[in-house]
Amino acid sequence: MSTSSSTVAVVGAGIAGLSAAIRLRIAGKEVIVFEQNSYTGGKVTAFEKEGFRFDMGPSLFTLPHLVDELFELAGKNPREYFNYHTHDEVCRYFWEDGTKLTLFPSIEKNVAAVSSVFGPSEGGKLFDYFEMARRKYDLTAPFFLEKSLHSARTFLTPKVLKVLAEIPKLGLFSTLNEENEKVFNAPKLVQLFNRYATYNGSSPYQTPGIMQMITHLEHSLGTHFPVGGMHEISQSLTRLAVELGVRFELDTRVEEFIIENHEITGLVAGEKIWTIDQLVCNSDVKYAYKHLMPKQVKRPKKTLAQEPSSSALIFYWGLSEQFPEMDLHNIIFSEDYREEFENIRTNGPFWEDPTVYIHISNRLEPGDAPENKDCWFVMVNTPYDQGQDWEAIVPLVREKVLERISKALGTPVEPLIEVEEVLRPQDIEKRTSSVGGALYGTSSNERMAAFLRHSNKSNSIKGLYFCGGSAHPGGGVPLCLLSGKIAAQWLVNDE
Repeated sequence: MSTSSSTVAVVGAGIAGLSAAIRLRIAGKEVIVFEQNSYTGGKVTAFEKEGFRFDMGPSLFTLPHLVDELFELAGKNPREYFNYHTHDEVCRYFWEDGTKLTLFPSIEKNVAAVSSVFGPSEGGKLFDYFEMARRKYDLTAPFFLEKSLHSARTFLTPKVLKVLAEIPKLGLFSTLNEENEKVFNAPKLVQLFNRYATYNGSSPYQTPGIMQMITHLEHSLGTHFPVGGMHEISQSLTRLAVELGVRFELDTRVEEFIIENHEITGLVAGEKIWTIDQLVCNSDVKYAYKHLMPKQVKRPKKTLAQEPSSSALIFYWGLSEQFPEMDLHNIIFSEDYREEFENIRTNGPFWEDPTVYIHISNRLEPGDAPENKDCWFVMVNTPYDQGQDWEAIVPLVREKVLERISKALGTPVEPLIEVEEVLRPQDIEKRTSSVGGALYGTSSNERMAAFLRHSNKSNSIKGLYFCGGSAHPGGGVPLCLLSGKIAAQWLVNDE
């Protein structure tokens, strides 16, 4: 380690905050992580109830090398801290008319599966479709996901000029739905590939077509699941951080950043004033500017005016029976996808025709449920919290979800529920300070939304940096790991 003795505060022990803290400690910084909860991980946490173990937040794990990288930087063997399954299926899909489809992390298998359900002409289109997704990912990810969009150095390279030359082919000027309709004739396939807009809390009818690149993560790079559940990502990173000497102040809410002469000098937390040299904010940027910044700090109006991402209602159900026709990831689609997203956007009756996602962790982790029972994470996309009457909405959603699942499986599900918990948008906000319970900070419903996310470095306050789902490059486990990386790089390079 270097001999630098500067003290860095990381506000928020979510995935991005942990990523930043580990990198900064390896760079020789004294690092203190402040977390309002009694646990680390942010949305990536878990709970147990009556023999069932539930991951509370994200259920999809891609790009595991981003986790491994942190251990390797510290000179550790990742497998001594963290392990994961590589799954042989991506997702099982169900439609109201009884159509079923299973897709895989294999183009050849997917071509065969789609051909058997929708015909060879549709299946044959997948070769070009996945190649297009790969190309979009390979062209853009190294620059627009893994580097800062607010640094001139990112753009002043011959490789970036090549990317810029390809912009007309990237789908920036059309929606994801429009791009998918150009490829597939089967409406169900368009709907299936439209779903990838939800990975950043957006609508396929608004988010740009470049989001096709997300399909590459699952279908070409593969899907995974941590041994012990998703929360093992945050737990293993916490163990590493502690070993490296990162200090954690849990149950400690940060009340205010102290800024003097446009420079971070400290913060107020736990009824104490802490003197620090730099600060990495892993809090939602809207929350930070509203509650943590002194009033004299200039607000980034365009960033704060961005539309929040969608939120979710999540039902955690322990079932007395197993359903072998369902796998780790399952989706039961709505009948009218466009109307569903319009209702989410306008705060309409989204519960009348919801798409239902079901994650069953005990398919790969049998210990998550008692023998011959199932552990279900059931999620419905919702608007972010705007003061809706969730106590009235939740029973409506629950009824429709149970109806949709029971129809898909051909058997009533409600009598099988032994254990139940519910997570609402306002609960998400309370636990994570995500304004309105928006799962991904801001949506990507605008063509240039990626460039409007908050920079990982403040351009007005020296020593202040940002990471997490509301900062660049966005939400989800992989992007939050990258966000912490970019923020840490900014901080180290500024010295």
